[in-house]
Amino acid sequence: MTKQLLKPDYIFESSWEVCNKVGGIYTVLSTRAKTLQAAFPDRIFFIGPDVWRGKENPLFAEDENTLQSWRKNAEDEGLKVRVGRWNIPGHPISILVDFTPFYDRKNEIYTQAWIDYHVDSLHAYGDYDEASMFSYAAGRVVESFYRYNLSVQDKVIYQAHEWMTGLGALYIQKKVPEIATIFTTHATSIGRSIAGNNKPLYDYLFAYNGDQMAEELNMQSKHSIEKQTAHHVDCFTTVSEITNNECRELLDKPADVVLMNGFEDDFVPKGSSFNEKRKHARKVMLRMANKLLGTQLGDDTLIIGTSGRYEFKNKGINVYLEALNRLTRDKNLKKDVLAFINVPGWVGDAREDLLERMNDDQTYTTPLKVPFITHWLHNMTHDQVLDMLKYLNMSNAADTKVKVIFVPCYLDGKDGILNESYYDLLIGMDLSVYPSYYEPWGYTPLESVAFHVPTVTTDLAGFGLWVNSVVKHEGALPDGVKVIHRTDYNYSEVADLIKDTVSDFSALSVQEIDKIREHAASIAEKALWKHFIQYYYEAYDIALRNAEKRMKQQ
Repeated sequence: MTKQLLKPDYIFESSWEVCNKVGGIYTVLSTRAKTLQAAFPDRIFFIGPDVWRGKENPLFAEDENTLQSWRKNAEDEGLKVRVGRWNIPGHPISILVDFTPFYDRKNEIYTQAWIDYHVDSLHAYGDYDEASMFSYAAGRVVESFYRYNLSVQDKVIYQAHEWMTGLGALYIQKKVPEIATIFTTHATSIGRSIAGNNKPLYDYLFAYNGDQMAEELNMQSKHSIEKQTAHHVDCFTTVSEITNNECRELLDKPADVVLMNGFEDDFVPKGSSFNEKRKHARKVMLRMANKLLGTQLGDDTLIIGTSGRYEFKNKGINVYLEALNRLTRDKNLKKDVLAFINVPGWVGDAREDLLERMNDDQTYTTPLKVPFITHWLHNMTHDQVLDMLKYLNMSNAADTKVKVIFVPCYLDGKDGILNESYYDLLIGMDLSVYPSYYEPWGYTPLESVAFHVPTVTTDLAGFGLWVNSVVKHEGALPDGVKVIHRTDYNYSEVADLIKDTVSDFSALSVQEIDKIREHAASIAEKALWKHFIQYYYEAYDIALRNAEKRMKQQ
């Protein structure tokens, strides 16, 4: 007999990325909002930091009529909030809180967290204070709303995302025990730090002690709030089985539920619009490349790319470049390859010499100087991508079949060179490559297959592991997603496998490629929120039942 899941009446979610687009969590929240808003109309509230106060925030539309009476009450309690709608599909209610007034009480807040939950804030530095004051303020906002509008008869969920919101979850746990708490870590702070410090994470994961590593890597405070929140909330969750292994070993607490990251595909063009946008994207990328390189690359050029945050090792940018270098000597390569690195760096101005060429209709036969990059960087002599291209002695010469172009800016349609959004260029790719070493989930390969672009990823990415479970074997190119086995030490093997995959792809017929593109889109469909939202309902049920138990024991 199937157990009836308890459903909440109200849901609050707090994250640094509510109405604040800075990373992958924004994609999680903003694409899922439509599904939850449909299920809980105007009973789901997203709480974010009011970091745009005094400036226009294109993602937030303030509405003074929404929650008007409570808002006045909150202000009387000393909370500075703005209420409105998040400008995303579903347009959920969002509450932005100014957390700066709480800095004056920082020591008192940290002392109480130590007394209540042994959260160690003594070693805090960097963004710890900012995140913690926001987290505390968010907890206070939910407490105020609950006391003013709700009662013990209402089933209420508070979901906090990442260590940055842990303090608020613990505050709610103590001050408003009627509210069921969920904490989601999208990547353990200590796991990311181990990987980022070039220490082998996976082969030695069983032997690492999270507390000891936090001390060694000067991560005590972030690790402490993350660990204590994981242990004390009503339901602890993470985003993939690979990250759950980290939680088990480094936080001494496995997740109660794995909440895999879905998405909505309403931003993917359909039918003739798709074909037109694909043609346009290819034309834009090839035209820019030919102007920069002084070449005449045609439409049969194989366009591939990688993208994401500039984490040179963790995102596998280094192994991608190594694979491209080896590809220059591959005798089986049947087409010219134009390989993009769409990764925001310390970008300066758009190149004026390239702009001049872009603004005329001439055909050029000589490359511009530094024919690898579209925008100047502030650190041209110390950039990891440019350094590795130089080390590999890659030239982008007219007679080499593999050309590499680094686009080191946000593709928001206003970069000054391409002037197209990321998705409007992604649709023109033939193949994408994301050979991550550390990737709790991996939205970029998922977005790629949503646009019918086959992708290469690894089984150290949560998405790659999930694909293997869907296709029931190690994902292969015909599946639409090639999943490469990656370890702490098989860098060279991974580079060869990427090289071979691109080379094999270059020899495929149009019919074979069309079939692979269909399979890629089919995998993307299985990751829509309508399929993955069930895991959230399981988490709500666990949290509500555990909160009920707590209340009975008090």
